[in-house]
Amino acid sequence: MARILAALAAGLLFGAGLAISQMMNPAKVLGFLDIGALPSGGWDPSLAFVMAGALALTLPLYALARRRTAPLFEARFAWPTRSDLDGKLLAGAAIFGAGWGLVGFCPGPALAALAQGGMAALVFFGAMLAGMALFSLTMDRKAA
Repeated sequence: MARILAALAAGLLFGAGLAISQMMNPAKVLGFLDIGALPSGGWDPSLAFVMAGALALTLPLYALARRRTAPLFEARFAWPTRSDLDGKLLAGAAIFGAGWGLVGFCPGPALAALAQGGMAALVFFGAMLAGMALFSLTMDRKAA
């Protein structure tokens, strides 16, 4: 039960952070990503402060976690074991970046924005689910 409550608290905190920072607002995100608007003064640097704040919190906490023998609610850590860059990782990163840059949503904020009932978030989420299904079908076929 403690594990479920911790996950709920983390999810609520993450969602609140997305809402407060306006990461759920595609116009805000696109204003940040449009560095081409820099000479005209249309670029919105405010999300850089959000990212800097996230790094300022994550880096020391990650270092602290690396010193622990186990997480609070699991038997062991599940640290990444691979560090190489392969075609699938690079293609996924490119697709993620293109999608984020085109519509101003990425999966976390889109899921949180569904709570606001916006049509854009619903369309993005549906397209994301369709893409995940297509990937699953394609990978299952390659594995067989």
